[in-house]
Amino acid sequence: MADVTTTQVIANGPRNLIVRMTDVSDGTGLSAVKIVDAQSPAFAVRGQVPGVHLKLVRIVYDVHDMAVRLQWDGTEPVDLVTLSGFGHLDFRRFQGIPNPRAAGATGSILLSTIGAAANATFTLDLEMIKGVPQF
Repeated sequence: MADVTTTQVIANGPRNLIVRMTDVSDGTGLSAVKIVDAQSPAFAVRGQVPGVHLKLVRIVYDVHDMAVRLQWDGTEPVDLVTLSGFGHLDFRRFQGIPNPRAAGATGSILLSTIGAAANATFTLDLEMIKGVPQF
């Protein structure tokens, strides 16, 4: 059996992107799963993908019997946040956490689980601003 995951795009407008991901683990966990593909044409604004301009502005999370590690995708992924328990992180006061634009940065967000037990679960709501440059 494998982890049962679902990803749902709740909002995909010209500025905002909200994605929900849920998982029920089989105990093997997840490793560097791309949960937000900032290079996807599905998220493009006027034909331009968000890429490294994507900013994370809010996370609502509920994580049980494991921890969830989020990273910015790149040649060497850059840690964004590690979550356990439940709560929310709000970065709107300073317009969100920008991509650090390290070597090979894509703007995408990766997810790994840490210490996942069988039937461990998580639900994440990620609210982002696309920040695509205006021409």
